[in-house]
Amino acid sequence: MLNANGIRQLVDVRTIPKSRRNPQFGQDELAVSLKKDGIRYVHLPGLGGLRHARKDSINTGWKNASFRGYADYMQTAAFHENVTKLLELAAAGPTVAMCAEAVPWRCHRSLIADALTARGIQVEHILTATSRKPHTYTPFARVEGESVTYPGLPLSES
Repeated sequence: MLNANGIRQLVDVRTIPKSRRNPQFGQDELAVSLKKDGIRYVHLPGLGGLRHARKDSINTGWKNASFRGYADYMQTAAFHENVTKLLELAAAGPTVAMCAEAVPWRCHRSLIADALTARGIQVEHILTATSRKPHTYTPFARVEGESVTYPGLPLSES
C-alpha cells in the first residue's frame, strides 16, 4: 500500500511502537521490513497518543477523553516542536504518519492532520492501495492561525 502511494518515509506516531497482536508492526520488525522496500522508518514519540485531558480543558468538544487529552497536548510547545520535526522529515519526500488504528477518524492522526492543515499543508488519508481521502477539519475545530482547538459550546458572535 505504501509503495503504491509513492511513500518513501513512514513516521511512527505511536507512543509505544509495539503490537502484541501483530508483532510485524513492532518498531524493529517494521523498520527492517520497510527498509527492504526502500522506505525509511522514523519513530516520533513526541506526537504519540496516550495523553491525559486537563481538568481545565478548553477542548470539551471532544467527549472522548483520549481525544480531549491529545487536543490539550496540542496547545503545548512540545507538540508544536514535534510538528515542526514532522514537517522537517516530510521535506525529504512523500511521508506517511502511522499509528495503531487503521482508520484516521478513530485515531489521534486526525488531530495531527488538523494541525498540519492549519499550517497550510495538504494532508491526504491513505485508505487503500488505490484510495486516498483529502483531510477536512474536524467539524467542531476552531482554527486561529496555526492553533487548533475543539471548544464544546458554540462561540458567540460579537
